[in-house]
Amino acid sequence: MNQNRNNRYAPVLMAISMVIGIVIGTFYANHFSGNRLNIINSGSNRLNNLLHIINDQYVDEVNIDSLVDKAIPQILSELDPHSVYINAKDVQTLNDDLKGSFSGVGIEFNIRQDTIHVQNVIKNGPAEKAGLIAGDKIVAIDGKPFVGKQVTNEESMRRLKGPKDTKVIIGVKRYGTQKILSFTVTRGEIPQHSISATYMLDEHTGYIRIKNFAETTYAELLIALAKLSQEGFTNLVIDLRDNSGGYLERAVQMVNEFLPKNKLIVYTEGRKQPRQEYRSDGHGSYKEIPLVVLINEGSASASEIFAGAIQDNDRGTIIGRRSFGKGLVQKQIEFPDGSLVRLTIARYYTPSGRCIQKPYIMGGEAQYAQDLITRYEHGEYFSVDSIKHTGPAYHTGLGRVVYGGGGITPDIFIPEDTLGMTSYYKRAAMSGLILQFAYTYTDNNRLKLNNFTEMMALYDYLKQQGMVDQFANYADKHGLQRRNLMIRKSYKLLDQYINSRIIYNILDEQAWNQYLNLNDNAIEAAKKVFEEGAAFPKAPKPTNDATKKETSKAPAVKKQATRHK
Repeated sequence: MNQNRNNRYAPVLMAISMVIGIVIGTFYANHFSGNRLNIINSGSNRLNNLLHIINDQYVDEVNIDSLVDKAIPQILSELDPHSVYINAKDVQTLNDDLKGSFSGVGIEFNIRQDTIHVQNVIKNGPAEKAGLIAGDKIVAIDGKPFVGKQVTNEESMRRLKGPKDTKVIIGVKRYGTQKILSFTVTRGEIPQHSISATYMLDEHTGYIRIKNFAETTYAELLIALAKLSQEGFTNLVIDLRDNSGGYLERAVQMVNEFLPKNKLIVYTEGRKQPRQEYRSDGHGSYKEIPLVVLINEGSASASEIFAGAIQDNDRGTIIGRRSFGKGLVQKQIEFPDGSLVRLTIARYYTPSGRCIQKPYIMGGEAQYAQDLITRYEHGEYFSVDSIKHTGPAYHTGLGRVVYGGGGITPDIFIPEDTLGMTSYYKRAAMSGLILQFAYTYTDNNRLKLNNFTEMMALYDYLKQQGMVDQFANYADKHGLQRRNLMIRKSYKLLDQYINSRIIYNILDEQAWNQYLNLNDNAIEAAKKVFEEGAAFPKAPKPTNDATKKETSKAPAVKKQATRHK
């Protein structure tokens, strides 16, 4: 009888025990955790409560997941410009960019008139093996028509990408063929190279252009350096212009190739992150080669770490324009649904102690995004005297003055070339008409152009074709009225842009870079540095005033020393 009574009250006693446990636990948590934890708990409770109230009582049905996806970026934007939320569907694309490869069919394409146009086919890739060629127009995927408004970059990538060894059937219309051709492509790993060009600028000078710092970039650099070694290079230009960064570890490995032992490369530090230093190990194979690094306003993050380490260690000459100024370290934190947050946890500092990060106001994302435009309007792209340094002065190992407060200021400034800029050229470039014309010309002349395998031979041919005049006629028929005076003034810019895109369409990215470098002021400045033997910076010579001050101080120091004997 007593046993049954005890069994009857057991659930009640258990419930009371749980409530007492929760109350005691809450008391001790509140008592010992401090105000900061209470504030965070209070704020998170309000957010959770708000979502529950909306879900329970709002007048219409609400997609809470979508609401959260929109709310989290707003919260993070109040911290700094680089703490960001990435939803699950965008994570894979983001990882592919830095992984160095992705699984797909292996084509480069653009979308014109609601149709996928194959611009390039990756050599030895799945699409080439299946029979696709540049110039093909994709009109069907897996037996279903794929043309019209549904053809977007996002939808095209979704249909063409896929797990390795899966198959996709691609229907194409080919120039000179009436019927639709069908190709079964077995998807495979498609390499994404970080280094887009490796070649000799002249008899002695090697050139390497690096687009980003991905997982494979260090290995690619070693291959590129080995290639240049076989060609006998004795000087090196590393081009980091418009390189938006990537993995810190890869930048450190790459700088290590050029520094003697125990040189500080970069260090990080934050409120909850103790100082962590990255130093050279002395095992680099190119510690003595004269070096120039090219940067501009599009060089950010890992690019600035690389350039800052070379500059502060007086290891090479930095040429170009002030870099972007992204010096915040993010930690990647994943959520169970596959989305993630990149939260800023520390700052980067160059060996001299300067912070790379440019100033920002918490919550001032719009102002931060306008920074490059503001620089342009202030004339920074055109005059070194217009660069506004907001940080203190620091000194390199040799005593050269460098500045913190945002980006890396080059040792040699190269203004942006605006000679020949007109409103006609701006409209032609911004409207996409030059790209459209270049692709149309390439497509219509592909049989002849495919005979060219070297950049200079193709360029020599294009010089004889009157490309600017052909473009002006094309543009006039597509809404851009012909302006002969402006065309004449912008002739060089128009000719270069048109030729560069045709060369890219027919050859590859390296040929495109080679062509653009033919008349590049930064490249010419680099060659001059090597010719003058100035690739290794020297300690600044004392000015006359400084010499006089030291001379006037000498007797006083001597007397002081005598008195202390």
